[in-house]
Amino acid sequence: MISSSKLKSVDFYRKIPRDLTEASLSGAGLSIVAAISMMFLFGMELSNYLSVSTSTSVIVDKSSDGDFLRIDFNISFPSLSCEFASVDVNDVLGTNRLNITKTVRKFSIDSNLRPTGTEFHSGTVANAVKHDDEVDEESVEGSLSLTTQNFDKYVHQFPITVVNFYAPWCSWCQRLKPSWEKADKVIKERHDPEIDGRILVAKVDCTQEGDLCRRHHIQGYPSIRIFRKGSDVRSEHGHEHDSYYGDRDTESLVKMMESLVTSLPTESQKPALEDKSIAANNTKRPAPSTGGCRVEGYVRVKKVPGSLIISARSDAHSFDASQTNMSHVINRLSFGRKITARTMSDVKIMIPHIGSSSDRLKGRSFINTRDLEGNITIEHYIQIVKTEVTTRTGYKLVEEHEYTAHSNVAHSVDIPVAKFHLEFSPMQVSVTENQKSFSHFITNVCAIIGGVFTVAGILDSVLHNTINILKKKVELGKNF
Repeated sequence: MISSSKLKSVDFYRKIPRDLTEASLSGAGLSIVAAISMMFLFGMELSNYLSVSTSTSVIVDKSSDGDFLRIDFNISFPSLSCEFASVDVNDVLGTNRLNITKTVRKFSIDSNLRPTGTEFHSGTVANAVKHDDEVDEESVEGSLSLTTQNFDKYVHQFPITVVNFYAPWCSWCQRLKPSWEKADKVIKERHDPEIDGRILVAKVDCTQEGDLCRRHHIQGYPSIRIFRKGSDVRSEHGHEHDSYYGDRDTESLVKMMESLVTSLPTESQKPALEDKSIAANNTKRPAPSTGGCRVEGYVRVKKVPGSLIISARSDAHSFDASQTNMSHVINRLSFGRKITARTMSDVKIMIPHIGSSSDRLKGRSFINTRDLEGNITIEHYIQIVKTEVTTRTGYKLVEEHEYTAHSNVAHSVDIPVAKFHLEFSPMQVSVTENQKSFSHFITNVCAIIGGVFTVAGILDSVLHNTINILKKKVELGKNF
């Protein structure tokens, strides 16, 4: 067996007898400073070990071929009626979806962007509106022309007033004109306004009576509106009436007008009868009470260059490009899956700047004040970059899409639109949480303790020897 004396010979830390050591005030001071320094540096190293560090790299987008990206939007148009507001999507691969309604909701708003009622429902309308096959060019204009001066007089006089708001240049109005005059003639023969007095067929030229048409929020031509005596005072936002969206041939118009007359209640009947009759006919729906619309919802698009377009669209109406105002306020425009607030707060601990550009256009207003005249299209050029945040265990914590946007107004020869050009980056940003080694932490702690102890020992030795030399000089000076 190895003797204890031989074993002691390998001791790295040989001990000096305590009675041979000497304590000093300078040594005590350095010891206190060294201890405080050790504690401070240990705390900093522990904080660094517990903190989260990340590394960022740019790699090729790993999205699978055929992946779709969700676009969430909430945009207010103070001068676009929900009656004609349409959301369209197209891309370079040939996708062209018009008037998306399944995932889109519309709410009427006033000029101050305040909602004026419940959700606006477009209803079901036939793709092709029927007109008379034979057009009588010599048809007599018999329907009454209303103006701003006499409009309220007639609407308040007759229980039912059916009005055709038109523009002479409109091709759809020109096709409607013969059947409208024929229907007026038939209704007059059956229900003479001076004798029967239950229904009046009239028309308004919106090129001559612009203020009257704007008052009733006419944005597409022709617009056939059904006014009922006294109903226009029930809404604080304007006149409350119905719009007709059915076929425009003589037979269909006469049938619609006859149904309105027969639905009129007698003295002993209640207005509920009228409402029930109107609800049964899906070609008549409440007309928008205000001229604005808030469009919200989502669409899914392929990750290729394309466009999201919001415009005034109809398969049976014409629009005056100079009077179409596509001013809008973007309440929300984001890409990809919605991230919960809790997840986002967890991610921000690692990456404080993330999420700052995920809804870059939120709250931005793009208003055409008419200083630029008419035919103004507002375009937004959006570049989208995907960002992935991965934890140290390989778990994908967040998949976010951030974007930059540049907006512009331009004169258009066509009907003005609000257009969002979408450009997807082929690269993506990958943010990975770095794994910190516990052994590295322990090594640094030992280095801190040993380094501070050694440096303090050196300083103490230098200070102690300096004091002793000074003392010897003082003693030598006294002897002489």
